[in-house]
Amino acid sequence: MNKVWIVKSQDKVLREKLAKELGISPILSALLINRNLTEPSAIDKFLHCSKGSLHDPFKFKDMKKAVGRIRKAINQKEKIMVYGDYDVDGITAVAMLTIFLKKEGARADWYLPNRIEEGYGLNMEAVKFVKSKGVSLLITVDCGTTDKKEVDFLNQCGIDTIIVDHHQVQKDNLPAALCLINPLQPDCSYPFKELTGAGLTYKLICALSGDVEHKNEEFLDLVALGTVADVAPQMGENRILTKLGLSRLNSTRRIGIQALLDAAGFYGNRIQGNHIGFVIGPRINVSGRIGSPDIALRLILTEDMAEARELAGILNEENSFRQKLQEGILKEAVSKIEGEVNFKDHRVIVVWGDDWHPGVVGIVASRIADRFYRPAIVLGIRGDVAKGSGRSIENFHLFEAVYKCKDLLENFGGHEAACGVTILRNNIERFKDSINMVAHTMINTENLVQKVEVDMELVLSSLDKRLMEELDMLEPFGAGNPQPLFLSKNLKIKGSPSHLGRSGIKMWVADKNITCEAVCFNAQDMLGRLQGSNCVDMVYYPKVRKVSGIDTVKLEAKDLKVAQKEEFLNA
Repeated sequence: MNKVWIVKSQDKVLREKLAKELGISPILSALLINRNLTEPSAIDKFLHCSKGSLHDPFKFKDMKKAVGRIRKAINQKEKIMVYGDYDVDGITAVAMLTIFLKKEGARADWYLPNRIEEGYGLNMEAVKFVKSKGVSLLITVDCGTTDKKEVDFLNQCGIDTIIVDHHQVQKDNLPAALCLINPLQPDCSYPFKELTGAGLTYKLICALSGDVEHKNEEFLDLVALGTVADVAPQMGENRILTKLGLSRLNSTRRIGIQALLDAAGFYGNRIQGNHIGFVIGPRINVSGRIGSPDIALRLILTEDMAEARELAGILNEENSFRQKLQEGILKEAVSKIEGEVNFKDHRVIVVWGDDWHPGVVGIVASRIADRFYRPAIVLGIRGDVAKGSGRSIENFHLFEAVYKCKDLLENFGGHEAACGVTILRNNIERFKDSINMVAHTMINTENLVQKVEVDMELVLSSLDKRLMEELDMLEPFGAGNPQPLFLSKNLKIKGSPSHLGRSGIKMWVADKNITCEAVCFNAQDMLGRLQGSNCVDMVYYPKVRKVSGIDTVKLEAKDLKVAQKEEFLNA
């Protein structure tokens, strides 16, 4: 699919002014301006993350009440159940709160639902189990905001519920929980609205321990895991918690995390955000996708190295199986889409299949959204019921669109970028038509052309040691702080491009002065695009790798085109 490259315009006067005032390169200065950082004080706060910039956890609505109720339960030896989600965010949140409560002397246990048998959030069988265990206080983390029926049942049973969640609020259908700690709820004055389940749980722990200054760093590694794996915006408090958490993660004493890295074959010098996204996160997530999320939680909690190695090995094997499973479903889904979807009328892709594994349909939806640049919802059908996940594109609020079709759904939840749905088989066609009618009012055809925003044009010789060190200061990347992208034109291809893995390519490219290795992942159509040409324009992010002990710059290409065949737009 052709993409439009938009090279951002440069305020040269401001760029040079900031570079001089802050003692940074004009390139870094321009990157900061592109991220709407133009005041020296704001830039200093952004580059040098400090716990002093974190907000008081008692600014959350219901936080004081929640702390009082939990403290009462601890002191009176009540039975507490921590109930979470089966993804990395939920698992790390459950781990943190369980560890903390037990250290405080609480009678605490945990529960993670099975994705296939129970689905997301609270369910009646689970809450009946909670009742049977004599629990008097249930704390949900990373779920619960939409579970009105289950909370009503718990109330009838005399079980108090505290919900700690970051998912979208249905204002006309809030559960009657004792406490709801969700920054998106009405009347919550907490300044930062983008914390994940792990981030909110960390805030609850800070409030419970009286650590409003966030001096305790014990849980920051798990906060970073949950925040990055949940693809949360990397700005504000998320950026601070992630950056501090990555530092903690690189010296983690959690033997489960160490064993998981060993099993994955990670022997890098330093764990960065992308390693959470592509190495650690998928292996923790896989337990909730195709197995039992209990395995990943036990791995984080264990203090026994033999058990850690065994559990890490299981997760690593399950991850390999998951990759094969999702590739098969993706191939089948793409074939259906290419044969059945009318791209002129269908602005949201809805595709389904019998026995598509519900644990991987979210990943498949993400791949489809990237490939066709349309919001995508992928459903796996078993019997009369389908369960699925959706992924969105820029400028389309997926949860709002799904909410407008709620009468056709058995259950749903999510946020702007992703959703989960349960629907009867007989309603799928009507749902597809309904959400596309909604989409026609929410998104126009211009939004369905993928735009690649390029920070600036560079020559390869600009990629020196100083710039690479400055780029490292911008980490971690995510929404609000995207990975910088550069454009270099008229690069000569040295030799022949070759395949890299299942869907990537690699090549050597050169300008007048420098030769660099370039790799591009998920580039199925690019080799064909390059045939007959020996010169390309490339959009990329540079990374440093060690070759024979020497730091070498490698280009990670995001897109490329035959040189001098495209016009470039200026923002």
